[in-house]
Amino acid sequence: MTGDDVIDTLRGAPADTDRLRERLAREAQREGLVDVLVRSVGSPIGGLLLATTPQGLAYVAFEGEPRDEVLAMLATKIGPRVVHAGGPGAPNGATGDADVARVLDDATAQIEAYLTGRRREFSLPLDTVLASGFRGLVQRRLPDVGYGHTATYREIATALDKPGAVRAVGTACATNPLPLVWPCHRILRSDGGLGGYRGGLEVKRRLLAMESAA
Repeated sequence: MTGDDVIDTLRGAPADTDRLRERLAREAQREGLVDVLVRSVGSPIGGLLLATTPQGLAYVAFEGEPRDEVLAMLATKIGPRVVHAGGPGAPNGATGDADVARVLDDATAQIEAYLTGRRREFSLPLDTVLASGFRGLVQRRLPDVGYGHTATYREIATALDKPGAVRAVGTACATNPLPLVWPCHRILRSDGGLGGYRGGLEVKRRLLAMESAA
């Protein structure tokens, strides 16, 4: 079985082939064919897609993001061997790729705990391959804004000694590969408005309300 065999089989697979998908995922991990391991999970804010690499969690996609486009982006920017994992605790390969599945399990559990009010911070290995340049600097800075607090795009720009880069900070938040873990929902416009959010403004409102009520 080649990496292309795995990807071609998994893409667009109907629901009644879930068992086959899990078997192929296990085989891919055993054979070292995994660049990105992904899992779809339900949550109070809608379905999420989590993507991990051997280095750590690399991407969190919201329900409104077209899955085919997300998978194509991951294949292009990280590696072509994108494999769907089973649910948490599903059997995985016995090689080093089992560590990738373990990170995916931990990310699933921690995000669920955060969204149900049982966790305020994340402790996960992260793959920052999708966070580069000035955008990456902004995105890595986001966890400095603690749970239940907010900051403005201008305040973030000023903290990075780039007071004129307010719009660039907004773009960095809009393209944040690790929302929730890097909490761009806590960043607002200078006038207090919500600004944008990749998950949708209603999700941003819900996250801010959840944190402020804690």
